[in-house]
Amino acid sequence: MVLPIESKLNITGFIDSRQGGRTENQDSAGVRDTPLGTLVIVCDGMGGMQGGSTASQMAVKSILEFMMQSDVRSNPAMTLVKAIRNANMAICKESQNNPEIRGMGTTVTAVLFSPRSAIAAYVGDSRIYQLRKNKKIFRTYDHSMVFEMVKKKVITEEQARLSAQSNIIMRALGIKPDVEVDVFELPYNKGDRFILCSDGFWGAMPEPEFIGYLSKSNGIDRILESTANAVEAIGRKKGGDYDNLTAAIIEMNQNSKLKPKMTKLAKILLVILSILLIISIGLNIWQNL
Repeated sequence: MVLPIESKLNITGFIDSRQGGRTENQDSAGVRDTPLGTLVIVCDGMGGMQGGSTASQMAVKSILEFMMQSDVRSNPAMTLVKAIRNANMAICKESQNNPEIRGMGTTVTAVLFSPRSAIAAYVGDSRIYQLRKNKKIFRTYDHSMVFEMVKKKVITEEQARLSAQSNIIMRALGIKPDVEVDVFELPYNKGDRFILCSDGFWGAMPEPEFIGYLSKSNGIDRILESTANAVEAIGRKKGGDYDNLTAAIIEMNQNSKLKPKMTKLAKILLVILSILLIISIGLNIWQNL
């Protein structure tokens, strides 16, 4: 079921979480208006005996509660990283105290939206996308074994997606007492779309096709629903034992206060134009002497 995201900010968003072909849904998602902005989280749990669902639910609850208690004057990125690390410690402790769910863990994707920017933080192979005018302008890189091979140019991203080892992740909450969290501050434009999703959602089809679904001009609630339906159709066609799938889609209704940094190419072009302008002015002065 597609549910709306409620926010005090000028954004429009929806979340959809489905069990897929599994016996239980180990994904979790949450949203809350915090002192530092609207926080959206998607987690994908792992571990049998309900360990995965416990870990993902704990992560969402712990991170939201930590952020709700944050000071409005604190650094948003640092605070979000602290919240995720705090959740990691809580999951590790619960795992040690409860033998039935020992070894549980979860991925996490979190985006903190404010008028200034979007702070994106993640651990694992759930993803965050930022789309603009039907193109990907930002995407997280999976903390997975196959993506390490992609970085080394041993295999392509499509080969990684189709690999039988694609579910082996290098980082997750609940595995070690300390965890490295990747965090980015992203400017956004009106009309940009952010997608937070578990691998059961993004991994069903090649990325260009996936982005095509999410870039359509329909209402984003219908876009989310139709994409999830397409993922499920692919899963059923392959035999029905397909993964849980969870995604949040958020569309920005205004520009961020943070402006994009000038690219290296833009800087070079600016220098060239400046040189040409100086030469043109110099020639005009010389001709008028």
